[in-house]
Amino acid sequence: MKLVRLLANLGYGSRRQVAALCREGRVTDADGAPLYADDVVAHAAVRVDGAPLDPAHGMLLMLHKPTGYTCSMRDPGRVVYDLLPPRFRLRSPQLSTVGRLDRDTSGLLLLTDDGALLHRIIAPKSDLPKVYEAELAEPLRGDEAALFASGTLVLESERTPLKPAKLEPLDDRRARLALAEGRYHQVRRMFAATGNRVVRLHRSRVGGLALDALAEGEWRQVGAAERERLFAAAG
Repeated sequence: MKLVRLLANLGYGSRRQVAALCREGRVTDADGAPLYADDVVAHAAVRVDGAPLDPAHGMLLMLHKPTGYTCSMRDPGRVVYDLLPPRFRLRSPQLSTVGRLDRDTSGLLLLTDDGALLHRIIAPKSDLPKVYEAELAEPLRGDEAALFASGTLVLESERTPLKPAKLEPLDDRRARLALAEGRYHQVRRMFAATGNRVVRLHRSRVGGLALDALAEGEWRQVGAAERERLFAAAG
């Protein structure tokens, strides 16, 4: 692939803008020698303003999403893409969130520009557990774990029962919940079905990937070994 197309696909600008970067001497190899728009160069060998290129196509990112951000490119308010390098909005193929966390939910959000990987993660047959910590408005009544594990709970306006989910009480108003699916506002609606309300919701894990020490608002690339752990946790 010619350098001009490589950089344009990574969001460094239009082809005309990338060509201008090359003419200005801002695109070089690892030794500082200038590169030109029509050159064919390995991704790892290219530098822009002395910095290595952003990750190549096929990347998977993990982001610690704060509350107040939406998983959209078009929302007029704050969006998760504001937390990433601006070029990431312009990548082709597009960088997409793997599922969504609503504005009021924090925690682990995955993003990828690999459509096949995205569908593998969200496909129902993947059965990847998603783990949430919920803080509730009212104390747990005691029968939620049995209800959620039964596989018989039907949410309001739906007809298909939820898959069994595992609830672990943390104290009288906090619980950890592991789901094997991802319906719209599922955790909030599950607790609503018990007469309770979620006041704070945080996702700590997807499959075998956990946030660990990733601070709120921070992101990093997921490596090959971590990808294997992601799917190793499937049911």
